[in-house]
Amino acid sequence: MPTPDPQKAETTNAPESAGAVGPDPWEQMPEDALNRPGLGQDRPDTAAPGRVVEDAGAPADERADGGDAESGGAPGEAPAQGWADFLPSPVFVLLLGLTGFAGWLSWRAVELDWAAEGTTVTPLIPPLLILLGWIVSLAVHEFAHALAAYLSGDRSLRGSAYLRLNPFAYRHAFAGLVLSSAYLCLGPFGMTGPPAQVDWERIPSRGRRVLVALAGPLASLLLAAALAAAVSVLVPPGNDTTNWAISAMAFLCFANLTAALVNLLPVPGLDGFEVLAALTRASWVPAARANALFGSVAVFAVLWFPGLNDALVELVYGLFGLVLPNPVFPGIVFYGELLLQFWA
Repeated sequence: MPTPDPQKAETTNAPESAGAVGPDPWEQMPEDALNRPGLGQDRPDTAAPGRVVEDAGAPADERADGGDAESGGAPGEAPAQGWADFLPSPVFVLLLGLTGFAGWLSWRAVELDWAAEGTTVTPLIPPLLILLGWIVSLAVHEFAHALAAYLSGDRSLRGSAYLRLNPFAYRHAFAGLVLSSAYLCLGPFGMTGPPAQVDWERIPSRGRRVLVALAGPLASLLLAAALAAAVSVLVPPGNDTTNWAISAMAFLCFANLTAALVNLLPVPGLDGFEVLAALTRASWVPAARANALFGSVAVFAVLWFPGLNDALVELVYGLFGLVLPNPVFPGIVFYGELLLQFWA
């Protein structure tokens, strides 16, 4: 009988001694054993001829050039999620519903019915209507900035609160919501916060940057025109009214028009400054943007002085007299101001 081969006997499954070093299994593996996605494709010597080798360390949803796999955008941009990214937020729908309900209560003047006969009534629903309507106006103003920026190349805003009209989820909610509401209540005139949500470096040309900066004031101007048209239809020439809902609409028209005009000033914190920044591209622009909130507060403080405030109001009232057919429109606006500042 032949004796067992010593070399074959060493290939049994018996455990080796702790000190023995066996052969490297990677050297014994066939060359095509690693030809599977994610393992051996990063080795040039194992890739198939003519096949593009991708970086195994890159995320699966990115292309070889670093762009987004779905949207094809630049690195760091949020991937496209679909048309739902542009739907109004449920918060905005609820806000519209509350505004409409407050408008109906103001139209019916229900607070007069709730109070006892002969008692003095301080209406609280009309100022709530004005505040809710102003928040809706702010959301539309910022939406115009965000939509223009998205169409101009800033894809980072897709699916954000700015494009979904949710002012309560803004990244800069204090400047965009709280401070703007305080301006209206104390002014009383419309001012919006700085458009800090736009990434201006993603917008390539100067012309597009100018359009993005002017999109907000244009949206406020369109809102003012729509509200003025609605009040003119409800109160034809030769008529006057003290209806709470109509007066609130007239004052919101005034607020949006003043917001459009004041934001054209070339001061940091206002939209007019971004127009200037787009045209000059000066080195001091980033520092001015970093302190934009101080510029916004400074403009409000200046316009709050009685002399300048009266001049602003007279200017807007003069525009109403030139454009609108009903000469009593400024009086309706003033009554809406009295409804807002019920504590005065």
